[in-house]
Amino acid sequence: MLKIFDNISAPNKAKLLRLLETHQFTFQNETSIMSTIESDNIIGIISTGYAEIIRTDHNGNKSVIEQLEEEDIFGTEISSLKNPEYDIIAKENNTQVIIINYNNIINCKENNKAFYNEFIKNLLQLFTIKIKEKNERLNIITKKTIRDKILEYFSIEFKKHGSNYIYLPSTFTALADFLAIDRSAMTRELKNLKDEGLIAIKGKRITLLYNNNWF
Repeated sequence: MLKIFDNISAPNKAKLLRLLETHQFTFQNETSIMSTIESDNIIGIISTGYAEIIRTDHNGNKSVIEQLEEEDIFGTEISSLKNPEYDIIAKENNTQVIIINYNNIINCKENNKAFYNEFIKNLLQLFTIKIKEKNERLNIITKKTIRDKILEYFSIEFKKHGSNYIYLPSTFTALADFLAIDRSAMTRELKNLKDEGLIAIKGKRITLLYNNNWF
């Protein structure tokens, strides 16, 4: 999977971060990232750890909009962070986040550096991936039944990683939020799929046992 610093050596990564005048923050589990950083026109990178973009509607209902793993990116525009209903919550202790002012990327005076150009290429490709992921999630949540939503999620993960093993980055509760379904109803449907011999579940690992031609 593409990462933001792919093909950039450790020394050049350090030079790049200085060049872009980045800031690094550390967050503990279940703390808000957006309450600490300036959210106007920024690009964020999960340096280490794991976080989730959460939407809380006017009734107080929370839903997981996006799951952010190591070297995943988020931003003011691509992640709807100007919307007050949205926040980013750290889901592991010592989650480290790099923040870059978008203007520092656009107005970089040393944009002839090879590592800078590699960074821009990776960033543009990741923007494209983010758009694709948003469309994939739309395909999930618009399915009519809980089973169809779960199977669509499995299909996307299988195609993304080419593996029958699906590893949940967080909890089953977070998965239910991501799929926009009730956790108890999701648990029942997963049990049905398991009883039918279509999946196996061990901890956070789900093994797909059914014919991948279904995808």
